[in-house]
Amino acid sequence: MSLLDYFRSNKKPATAVTAKERLQIIVAHQRSERGAPDYFPQMKQEIIEVIRKYVAIEEDQVSVQLDQNDDNLSVLELNVTLPEKG
Repeated sequence: MSLLDYFRSNKKPATAVTAKERLQIIVAHQRSERGAPDYFPQMKQEIIEVIRKYVAIEEDQVSVQLDQNDDNLSVLELNVTLPEKG
């Protein structure tokens, strides 16, 4: 399910699909933290706290990944699953 599909569809995704997507996020998150700097967990928590000021989210709805390439370039990727408008 892409982000655009999330906003276009009024259907709720099946429980199995949701569980699979969350598991993929958790696995990706754990893989990304292996080579992360010491400050990374605290930075992630602070980012979550800022988002919570505006939107009610759970920690498992946020994926933060730090990628580093051979050119000494770091890319911080943040994915947030937003709740449906009610």
